[in-house]
Amino acid sequence: MVGWATGAHGACGGSEEADTAVFGDPVMGVFRAVDLTGVFANAMLGGVIARREKLDPVGFVTLAVLSGLGGGLIRDTLLQHGTPVALTDYAYLLTAFGGAAVTFLIRVEGRLWNRVWPVLDALALGCWAAAGAEKTLGVGLGWLPAVLLGTITAVGGGAVRDIVLRRVPAVLGGNTLYATAAAAASGVLVILHGAGYPGAGVPAALVVGAGLCLVARWRGWILPDADAWSPTRVVPARYRARLRRHDPDRRHDPDGGRDENEDSP
Repeated sequence: MVGWATGAHGACGGSEEADTAVFGDPVMGVFRAVDLTGVFANAMLGGVIARREKLDPVGFVTLAVLSGLGGGLIRDTLLQHGTPVALTDYAYLLTAFGGAAVTFLIRVEGRLWNRVWPVLDALALGCWAAAGAEKTLGVGLGWLPAVLLGTITAVGGGAVRDIVLRRVPAVLGGNTLYATAAAAASGVLVILHGAGYPGAGVPAALVVGAGLCLVARWRGWILPDADAWSPTRVVPARYRARLRRHDPDRRHDPDGGRDENEDSP
């Protein structure tokens, strides 16, 4: 959840007049629609997981709110710049509750869900990352907090949901690029904002974040784990042997500098 709410704090935490001047009413309407659609889709994901875990209605609502609104709540709490938007604009909580209700009453699964949800999730990620970074810049913080809080806005809710379920958060590894896509979207917004193009920053960040997320799903792009960079994988065996011959410390090693992971001759 990002909070494209207008009113006392305006979209991204700025004034309503300033946001309208930068983006225009029709554009703001589009981004708000994407925002709420992302909240609903991720709330439904929370409900789908709640059904798998055989939770009761309270569990459905809890996971739906965490999935759909958790990132924005974390961001607004860290910024300490007014009440979180989810608590002042009832559209957000009601949308999350709606997602929980749908998944509680209807078993949401199958080919249609598997095709539609990734697209909605990717759009939400780009939108949330952009707005999180924009709001951080709007309260006077620099580029690094903007990238950090933009990323947290996009992925924080899912991470908290996984922690509540005693899982390792999916964004921490083993899955296609997600937090990386959010960080890239936040970085694009920061760069364009600093270059004097705030109006272009949000749509560009949305496209970059959503596009990278979808392409990563399609191509199966993931970040390497620590073992992928170990010498036994990065350096071919024949070159490791040459290094040992030229390394006096390993040459006098009792086991001959043998790599534990090398196959026996």
